[in-house]
Amino acid sequence: MLSVYEGFFSGGARIVHSDVVLGLQEGDQHHRVLSIHGEVHREATRQRMEDDACYRSLTAAGVGVTSLGRSFGPAGASGDPAVFTGPELADTARATADADVILSLKEQPLRLLNQAGLPRRPVVVCLHRSDPENQGAALDELKAAIADGTVVACVCCAESTRAAYEAAGVPGELLHVIPNGVDLERFRPDPARRLALRTSLTIPADAPVVVFAARYDAMKNVPLFLRAAREWLAREPQGHALMCGAGMTPVNPGLDADIETAFGDERGLVDRLHRLGVRHDMEQVYAAADVVALTSSWGEAAPLCLVEGMMCGAVPVATDVGDSAAIVAGHGFVTPPDPGAIASAWSEAIAARADLAPALAASRERFSRTRMIAAYAALLDGVHTRATVQPGLPEPL
Repeated sequence: MLSVYEGFFSGGARIVHSDVVLGLQEGDQHHRVLSIHGEVHREATRQRMEDDACYRSLTAAGVGVTSLGRSFGPAGASGDPAVFTGPELADTARATADADVILSLKEQPLRLLNQAGLPRRPVVVCLHRSDPENQGAALDELKAAIADGTVVACVCCAESTRAAYEAAGVPGELLHVIPNGVDLERFRPDPARRLALRTSLTIPADAPVVVFAARYDAMKNVPLFLRAAREWLAREPQGHALMCGAGMTPVNPGLDADIETAFGDERGLVDRLHRLGVRHDMEQVYAAADVVALTSSWGEAAPLCLVEGMMCGAVPVATDVGDSAAIVAGHGFVTPPDPGAIASAWSEAIAARADLAPALAASRERFSRTRMIAAYAALLDGVHTRATVQPGLPEPL
């Protein structure tokens, strides 16, 4: 199996897909990864492939990872993203020739896989958003690959993804829903981790804590989170809010401006707003929190932060986007995109945390990594079997 990534940069889809590759590698499948970009500049963060936690996990497990070496972002780009050089296509041809099945992480890599002259292999596209029309030319690339028989299946991480892509013209029989799962041994309530993270940030053991895990992107609606945080921190004099993800750092001028706008002259409250950037110990961050917050406006499908946070004992409070309401149902709260309502829901969630704990514990198997990987394995085995029985042009499932 060959997975093709647009690049290695912070985000839930790459975390999920890399974990799937690791899980499948543990079985009887052999996986490799080809990354179009070797370095990405986005969310006010320079992200080199070799520095990425997913890259390190994959290579440590023996998964071969190569890159076309492109750079993307304001600090420098490798030409037209839709045009590939002869050497790049040759590298891609060598990588795809050795694969029985190709996995495309989201639809963006199809601009490479749709290039003429590459070896024909069945492609499975892994979809992780609920707004296909907001992906530029990627939807057209997906439809073109389906039309010529290259794409034989699409994995949707959420029901909202399946519905959105079917409405956008992707045949329903190609769309298979496999909900996101997480490692339940890693993501679990842990008093020791809770105390360690709070101690490192000088947060009292009994202080209420809200965590916001997101990259600095418009879809995440960071300004809405900050307005809610201002209201909540003013109401909760002992409260603390943690911001994690690419761009969630003091050196991001965009975030600085958002904080200035949201907090105004109440700058004293900002002392309890912790900007932690990209973390590789999210199980510890979530264990330290009472609430995991999501304020996204669009694009979300099955937000990984909600699942990981819930499994660590944090109560989810989310806006109604993608499958968030279904994930949160019975475990937390869904809010309108209003800062006052969100702040009130955070306080309500903290008060109800003990009462909600049994429901969170009972839901763990539903969000299991084992279940997710088994479903991927069955789908990919089926694709490979069909390609072997009927070699030549891939046929839809």
